Amino acid sequence: MATVLNRAHATPADSATKPAPRVRLPRPKPVTVNGVSVSRAEIGRETQHHPAAQPSEAWLAAARALVVRELLLQEARRLDLTAAPLTDEEGRCETDEEAVIRELVEREVVTPEPDDDSCRRIYEQRRLIFRSADLYAVRHILIAAAPADSVACSEARQQAESLIVALSADPGDFSALALAYSACPSKQHGGALGQISRGQTVPEFESALAEAPVGTVMRQPVETRYGFHVISVDQKIEGEELPFEIVRARIASWLTERSHDTAVREYISMLASRASITGIDLEATTSPHVR
Repeated sequence: MATVLNRAHATPADSATKPAPRVRLPRPKPVTVNGVSVSRAEIGRETQHHPAAQPSEAWLAAARALVVRELLLQEARRLDLTAAPLTDEEGRCETDEEAVIRELVEREVVTPEPDDDSCRRIYEQRRLIFRSADLYAVRHILIAAAPADSVACSEARQQAESLIVALSADPGDFSALALAYSACPSKQHGGALGQISRGQTVPEFESALAEAPVGTVMRQPVETRYGFHVISVDQKIEGEELPFEIVRARIASWLTERSHDTAVREYISMLASRASITGIDLEATTSPHVR
């Protein structure tokens, strides 16, 4: 005889078979600028230019960028601006919209030129930055090992340490040992790398040079992404403080760029304050750059 299950006495197993109630999430408010819609499809395509830790962050950044773009395009149309697209050194050409936005910014955003006093203040505040790079005359022996291969790394470290011990007894053997063991093409020149300075080697190697004693082999091998290095710094020429006249143009360029970014940001804020924008909070926009 058929039985009817009393809902009041349903077992947990019975309840588990029931589908969970569907929860309707509120649809995001449409993104518009003065009544012009910025579609979700457009925002989705734009997210590729705004990498972020979370997809929602990329979406918000993309939406804000497109809102800013639309604000600028609408203002350019109001002013009846036109501009011929430019092509850069790599052959990349602006779109018509990018060109007219550039024309608008060049026309409407005024960036003051930094004066000598402003440049000199930056120079005095950051004198340690404005120095010529240290120069090193370096020899090395590379025992190659892939970082992911723990066995090879262990063997390479041991071999490098053995070479350091041998060189401590007879430093004159460096060229011969480099030719016999180094995985670097410099072995044909006794391991000599010539004069190198900041930015010419990998960071791990560069950091080691700053701490290395001059005129002797370092007591420990230096590990980099290429393996383990036995290093000898034969000479170090300290960098010198650069005079203000040499770096004035570099400082002025940096100040001009910073002032320009601030001026563009303020101009966008002014346009936004006069516009009707829905679906996005433009106050969170911090970057003036518009593709």
